[in-house]
Amino acid sequence: MRSYYPDPLYDWRWLTLGSVGVFVLVVTLFLFIIRKAAYVQPHADHLRLVTPFLRLNISYKRLRRSSSASMEGLFPPRSVSSWQREIIEPLARKTAVVVELNGYPISQTVLKFFLSPFFFKDKTPHFVLLVDDWMRFSAELESMRSGGDVATPKKTGDKSILSRLPQK
Repeated sequence: MRSYYPDPLYDWRWLTLGSVGVFVLVVTLFLFIIRKAAYVQPHADHLRLVTPFLRLNISYKRLRRSSSASMEGLFPPRSVSSWQREIIEPLARKTAVVVELNGYPISQTVLKFFLSPFFFKDKTPHFVLLVDDWMRFSAELESMRSGGDVATPKKTGDKSILSRLPQK
């Protein structure tokens, strides 16, 4: 009867290869799950910017203005590096909302660590936000900044002639 004694040199290679494979699988699943976890949402007194690793509330007092621009106009393919060009090409035809700020809520170094380089078009304080429906987002943002509500328009009172007609 022959007993089996594993070869330590042979076993650690399989163990290392298996560990690396499991690690890559876990990282891939994590990235697949969090890819849709980023969003931006206007609130009554601030704009919330959420990514998987950063939650940021930006007061409307910091916002100077917002405008729309095409991603291709903000990041021309010839002006970015080759690896960034591969990322920007599918997004080039989309429209982004550029929110200009008086100043960043936290250090720009920290922001650049947690956010993609495509959030920043130049050195001025701003954010480039690529949202699904930029027109609705812009209207909602401006409405919240001005203190209104998009869904329910404010009543101005009963000053019209039709409002004074008898009700049936």
